[in-house]
This record gives sequence, C-alpha cells and structure tokens, in this order.
Amino acid sequence: MLSPNDHVLFFGDSITDCGRNRDAAPGQSNGWGSGYVHQLAARLGADLADYDLTFSNRGISGNRVTDLENRLESDVLNLRPNLVSILIGINDTWRRYDSGTASPTEQFAASYRRILERLTSQNMEIVILEPFLLPVPDDRRAWREDLNPKIDAIRDLAREFETTYVPLDGLFAAASTRRESGFWLPDGVHPSPAGHALIAEAWLQAVIG
Repeated sequence: MLSPNDHVLFFGDSITDCGRNRDAAPGQSNGWGSGYVHQLAARLGADLADYDLTFSNRGISGNRVTDLENRLESDVLNLRPNLVSILIGINDTWRRYDSGTASPTEQFAASYRRILERLTSQNMEIVILEPFLLPVPDDRRAWREDLNPKIDAIRDLAREFETTYVPLDGLFAAASTRRESGFWLPDGVHPSPAGHALIAEAWLQAVIG
C-alpha cells in the first residue's frame, strides 16, 4: 500500500493525538505525538528509509466522528495524503455515559460513510482502525451496549468500501488474557505504551504484511 514519497496521515481522537504539537508541519517528528503514530513513523522511517515517507498526525482529543467530518477538508484533503488511517468511535460512546450526549449508530455510520466517500473520491488509500474498549473500571462493561453496534457498522463500511481493516477490539481482548486489562488500557480506553505498541504492530501487519 505504500510507495516512495507517499504521505501517510493519521486521523482520529485523543488516542491518535497523544500530545502532538499541533503547530508542527507535516513530516516534523514533534508533530507525531507519543503514541502509536510516533511508533509507526519511526519504524517505517527506518524500515523504508529509501521511500522518503512523510507522516502527519491529525488526531484531536475528544473528537467524535462528526468532528472528523467537519474538519476533513482542512485537516486531510488539503494536505493531499496518499494514505489515510482513521481511528474514531470511542468518544461517540463515551459521551453517552459521561454527559448524556448520545450518537445513534445510524447517524454515526452515516457520518463515517460521508468521510469514506470523500476520501475514495480522491483515490486515497484508507486504513480503518477499529475502536476498542476493556472493562477498566468495571462500569465500562455497560458501554458495550453502545459501542458494539458502532463496531459492527464500521466493519460493514470497511467491507463496502474495500478498505484495509485493523480489528483492534478483538486484539485488545486477546491481549487481556495475557496481562490484566489495565496493563494495555489503564482507563479502559487510552493505551499504555504497550497498548500503543500493540496498535502499531497490528497496523504494520495489515498494511505491510
């Protein structure tokens, strides 16, 4: 999926943002944040050094899918990336439980679909990362009622648009049988360094093989 001189852009919420410098220009390492984006940019920069790849992080903490749709033009299309990696969805669930602001699955899927339609119209490669959740603390278990239908909708969209898909929810569930859930996701949502490494490795397997 990657060719020499490609621009790879990561689009999402706080899991992607991960403390990035938002004033950094595309390709500057201080704009990658401290999470899986930084790990991927460093790894790909080393493994494919002769490709001269550019990496941009356009994650913003707290974003939901409608926020991504609203800034798609300014933060993605205007930068003309060759590959766009999307991780979004957990805040659409979280806001239902911390502020009572629900994102019905049908509206969530419709917004996600419009994003994919615009990206595919520009012939951009797309990688969809599945949102994920572990029961830390235990009340996160109740969030499954809201998140699972959204994951199903994202999977349907990935099939329809024939995107590369990274099934992170299942991978974190499997990882939690090797170490306690909090080792990977200390609050059930935001990854530890090991959790970010799990995301980065799964991304590489899906995209590079």
